[in-house]
Amino acid sequence: MFITIIWVLFYLLCPALILRICSKNKFMDSVGAIVFCYLIGLIIGNVGILPDNITVIQDTMNTLVIPIALPLIFFSMNLRKWSKQAGVAAKAFTGALISVLLASFAVYAVLENFMGDEAWKMAGMLIGCYTGGTPNLAAIGKGLEISSSNYIAVHASDVLVTGALFLLILSVIPRMLKKVLPSFKWLTEEEHNANMRNLDDFEPYFKGFRKADFLPLLGAFGLALLFFGIGGGISLLMPEDFSSVVAILLITTLGVLASFIPKIHNIRMTFQLGHYFLLVFALVVSSMADIGKLIGSAPIVMLYIAAQMIVAFLLHVLLSRWMKVDRDSHLVSMTALVYSPPFVPVVAAVLKNKQVIMTGMLVGIAGWIIGNYAGIGFAYLVRAIFGG
Repeated sequence: MFITIIWVLFYLLCPALILRICSKNKFMDSVGAIVFCYLIGLIIGNVGILPDNITVIQDTMNTLVIPIALPLIFFSMNLRKWSKQAGVAAKAFTGALISVLLASFAVYAVLENFMGDEAWKMAGMLIGCYTGGTPNLAAIGKGLEISSSNYIAVHASDVLVTGALFLLILSVIPRMLKKVLPSFKWLTEEEHNANMRNLDDFEPYFKGFRKADFLPLLGAFGLALLFFGIGGGISLLMPEDFSSVVAILLITTLGVLASFIPKIHNIRMTFQLGHYFLLVFALVVSSMADIGKLIGSAPIVMLYIAAQMIVAFLLHVLLSRWMKVDRDSHLVSMTALVYSPPFVPVVAAVLKNKQVIMTGMLVGIAGWIIGNYAGIGFAYLVRAIFGG
C-alpha cells in the first residue's frame, strides 16, 4: 500500500513540478512541459524500477485524467462572445479542416499497409491533433483504446515533425506566403481593443492564483467529475467496442454546453487545471510504453506524419488563396490547430500583428470542439473503407 501511494503521488506531483520549472526557465518552456513528462515517463517505464502491480495504478489514472481534463479545458471557452466575431476565422478554419482531411485520407491510402493493425486509430488521433492539438490527440487515443507504445509513437513523431515546421513558421514561411496570400486588413484601434477584451488567458501556468479562486475551481473540478460519471455511466449501456468512444464524445458535448453558462465560464484557472491533467496523462501513458516497440513503429509513423503535413500545408495554402484568407490569419489559424491556441501569440509576435490573435484563438477553440468528433469519425471511416 505504501509503494502504491508513493507512485500515485509521483504521477500527480511530477507534472506540477515540471510546470513550475518551465514557468521559470525559458529554454524548458520553449521545449514544452509535455515533452519532459514523456521523457521522464519513458525513462522510469524502461529502467526496471516500477513495481509489478503498477499497471493497476496506471490503468486507473489513465481512465480518469483525460475525461476530467476535457471539460475543464472547455469550461474556459467564451463561445457566446466569440461567435459574434467569426469572420475570416470561419474561412481559415474551413480551409484548414478540409486540407487536413483530404491529406490524411490520401496519405493513409498509400501507407496504411505499413503501419500495423492500429493504423486507423493513429489516423483518427492525428486528425484530432491537427484540429485541436494535444487535448484531442489524447482524448481520441483514449476513446479508441490505442496501445501505449503506438500512442507514444504518434505523439513523439508529431512533436519532431511539427517542431521542425514551427521553426519554419517562425522564420521563412511568412516571407514565402507574403507572395502568395493577400495582406492582412488592419482593424481600427477600437475594434482591436474590443477583440482583446474577449480573450481569456490560455497560458498553462498557475500565475496569479488567489485564495478566492480555490472554491470555484474545486466546484469546476466536481462538475468535471460529474460529467465523467454521466459519460461513463451511459457508455456502459453501449456495445463494448464503442463504449470508450461514446464516453469521450458525451463528455466533450457536456463540457462545451457548460461553457455557455457564465458562472462556469468565468471560473478562473480551469484551462490551467485541465492542462495539468493532460501532463499527468502524458507521464502515466509514457511510463507504460515499451521503447523497443516504440523504435520499431516510430519511423513509419514519422513518415506518415511528415507526408500528411506537407500535403495538408500545400492544400491549405491553395484553399486560403481561393477563399482570399490573408497571410497572417492563415498562419495563426494553422498554428492554433496544429499546436493549440497558447502558441498563437508567439506567431502573432513574429508577424508583428497583435490584431490577428483573435482569429487564431477562434480557430483554435473551434478545433478543440470539432477535433474529437472529426478524429473519431475519420478513424471509423478509414477502417470501414480500408479495413482494420
